[in-house]
Amino acid sequence: MKVPQDIIENMIRTEKGTNLLTQNKHLFNVAKAANKIEIRQAVEAIYKVKVTAVNIINVKGKKRRVRFREGMTASWKKAIVTLAAGSKIEVT
Repeated sequence: MKVPQDIIENMIRTEKGTNLLTQNKHLFNVAKAANKIEIRQAVEAIYKVKVTAVNIINVKGKKRRVRFREGMTASWKKAIVTLAAGSKIEVT
């Protein structure tokens, strides 16, 4: 069984994420192996809120170059979590 803290890595704070707060949606960086059901259960367990929907985006790594060496940034998974009407996550 997975621990909720292993599934939710951190909350993403970006301009897009701030704009989504008006729609009661929050952005999270999640484990690559996590699915929608696990993400929903983890957010409900950690933040004590009711989740209505979870959307997942796989973000590909970008090609980067430092001097003469080429490499890639890491790929990661992003989740957009929609909360129920009365639920709220306190962002500090």
